[in-house]
Amino acid sequence: MTDGFTGPPWQMDWRLDALAALEALPAHAQQMVYAARAELVTAKDPYFRGIETDACLPDGMQVMPVRSSKPKGARALFFDNENGWLKYTFVPRTEDPQIVVEEIFWLGTEPPTEPPAEQ
Repeated sequence: MTDGFTGPPWQMDWRLDALAALEALPAHAQQMVYAARAELVTAKDPYFRGIETDACLPDGMQVMPVRSSKPKGARALFFDNENGWLKYTFVPRTEDPQIVVEEIFWLGTEPPTEPPAEQ
């Protein structure tokens, strides 16, 4: 335990249904989620508050509040150019702050396994 507020990397917990949804994704989609997770747990502010605070995220990723009326509520981290998202909350406790992933969703497609047919 520390005397003050800790910083990144943050701890991340997954609800069991969110973890099951992650494990059900195809391998390439899981890799996109792991990349999004890496960005989230190393962010200085997991809420991404302010103007252009998510500008440091890779292309195809952005963070938005789920409800604008709850500024400290759940956030959605979009990945794969908004084809997928994970909904999370940040619990900023002095001891053991953590990110809790509540839901995960991906509406992508499988990468092609064969080259396109020539005409």
